[in-house]
Amino acid sequence: MNPARRPLIAGNWKMHLGGPAGMGLAAAVARLAKEVPAVDLVIAPPFTALAACAHELEDSGVGLAAQTMHAKDSGAFTGEIAPPFLVEAGCGWVILGHSERRQFFGETDEGVAAKMTAAFHHGLTPIVCIGEHLAEREAGKTLEVVRRQMDAVLPVLAAHAGAREGNAGPRCALAYEPVWAIGTGRNAGPKEAEEVHAALRGWLKEASPALAEQVRILYGGSLKPDNAEALLACPNVDGGLIGGASLEAASFGAIARAAQALAGASR
Repeated sequence: MNPARRPLIAGNWKMHLGGPAGMGLAAAVARLAKEVPAVDLVIAPPFTALAACAHELEDSGVGLAAQTMHAKDSGAFTGEIAPPFLVEAGCGWVILGHSERRQFFGETDEGVAAKMTAAFHHGLTPIVCIGEHLAEREAGKTLEVVRRQMDAVLPVLAAHAGAREGNAGPRCALAYEPVWAIGTGRNAGPKEAEEVHAALRGWLKEASPALAEQVRILYGGSLKPDNAEALLACPNVDGGLIGGASLEAASFGAIARAAQALAGASR
């Protein structure tokens, strides 16, 4: 964790907690925000719970994200969600290119870049996911795959991610999610995670030293309370995109508190 970048802990609820239980968890995360003032918190409930969770998060400082979106503002796209709808529901963030969207719904690098452009146009902060499958890692192609995915979105990031007012940094985050570690109980160790995060940072620097210093790169593969401190302590890991551990206030809170402790220690 680098003291120049404020930690970001984001919870991806996936297809869970779409009703009153989601509102309860959102309220708990709103309370948690007071305990971790040095950490940015974001939650990504299902579409049906976004507006209700926005109400629970009001004035808490916790960000609300959608789990995906369409690149178009409107049209004959049954079942899709347009960026303006997300803004109207209270979202300030959107997750793009998650491995499950790529694997199960055919999302491409080019499609993710188009959605990223749309997100910037509508003032949404994208969390862009990048990562390799197990076969690609075992074949020694991790950096090749990650570089390809990064190359698709880097021009969009460089062109559109202007800094916000104050010290919040560019309106974008990247999330490295080794696909083989998502929901499997396995995770990349600190050394493996840092290797990829450092490579991502280097490619950002090639585009712009300012982007390299400011863009937050999250780790997104089975980050849990018991490994959070070790992973978040890596120099180029700026937070986490949390899946299963974000579905309970206790485990999500433990990860956020680990980030808070590291942020305090680094200052």
